[in-house]
Amino acid sequence: MIVPTGTPDVLLRTEGRAGFITLNRPRAINALTHAMVLAVDHALTAWEHDPAVSTVVIEGAGERGLCAGGDIRAIHDDARAGGSASEAFWRDEYRLNARIARYPKPYVALMDGIVMGGGVGVSAHGSVRVVTERSRVAMPETGIGFVPDVGGTYLLGRAPGELGTHLALTGGHVGAADALLAGLADHVVPSAALPALVRDLTRLPADEAVARHAVAPAPGVLAEQREWIDACYRAETVETIVERLFDTGVPAAKEAATTLLAKSPTALKATLATLRRSRSLTTLEEVLDLEFRVSCAAMTTPDLVEGIRAQVVDKDRDPHWTPPTLSEVSDEDVARFFTPPPGGDLGLASALPSA
Repeated sequence: MIVPTGTPDVLLRTEGRAGFITLNRPRAINALTHAMVLAVDHALTAWEHDPAVSTVVIEGAGERGLCAGGDIRAIHDDARAGGSASEAFWRDEYRLNARIARYPKPYVALMDGIVMGGGVGVSAHGSVRVVTERSRVAMPETGIGFVPDVGGTYLLGRAPGELGTHLALTGGHVGAADALLAGLADHVVPSAALPALVRDLTRLPADEAVARHAVAPAPGVLAEQREWIDACYRAETVETIVERLFDTGVPAAKEAATTLLAKSPTALKATLATLRRSRSLTTLEEVLDLEFRVSCAAMTTPDLVEGIRAQVVDKDRDPHWTPPTLSEVSDEDVARFFTPPPGGDLGLASALPSA
């Protein structure tokens, strides 16, 4: 049965025991708009107490991926105009991320192809997270002058050792095996088997359906790199991390250092500080509250507009960061990311029922 959503960018249907959410902006790799976030949330509300729906499945239209993230062009335009649309979007998006994590029914995310930024938020907090050999999972925010959000610092902050720090700062993408290692996914299913998995989800419990098709992943790369990743990224500052990476003598570490030096210096320092703070917090809601402050602060920095301009608008891949070097980013510059935004805090943690 087809369920109306109010936006053509999210398609809903129920089949057998499952409700399906299809993100439907394939030309934009299903990048999320505010209307899409609201449509997904409304579907979860409708199906939470519907006895006919036992499992919820989220998937992406087209061949390229589940979701490439939020609509960063819209964020760029809003930041340039000094608007409040992005703050309103994040309030609803982060609430949705928290809801997915606590959803009382199996929430199956088919993380095929590109899954980045906001795409991680609508998938990696789910209870059943499926990647394929085509999956490319990443939080690439530092490359646009932003900081990992949508609970990304919660997930990466809890990855083994310093893998999450490496992925958050470099913005590097991972395949199936490394997504499992980093705690971003649970199962690997061949992309060719996804149609059969979808059919089984309409008639079987989610865990049983996935088990029928799950396979061992091809070898990843992060497990073999743990020694230098952990040694370098446990440093207290981004500057020291970069120095250690260059000093290892390992080509992959040197490549990571070069990658870091191309990112926004301000975003790198704010990301490391956010990750370290998120590790001391207990719940996803607390981390999302923290990330909301950070995201709102990022809106007022020149690097966010400049980063999106360089990567998405003009596509010259030549951002000019302000300030241009790590040494010029002061402790005060970083501290301002953690102050309450003018519109008020998100308040997810305070809304949790007391234990």
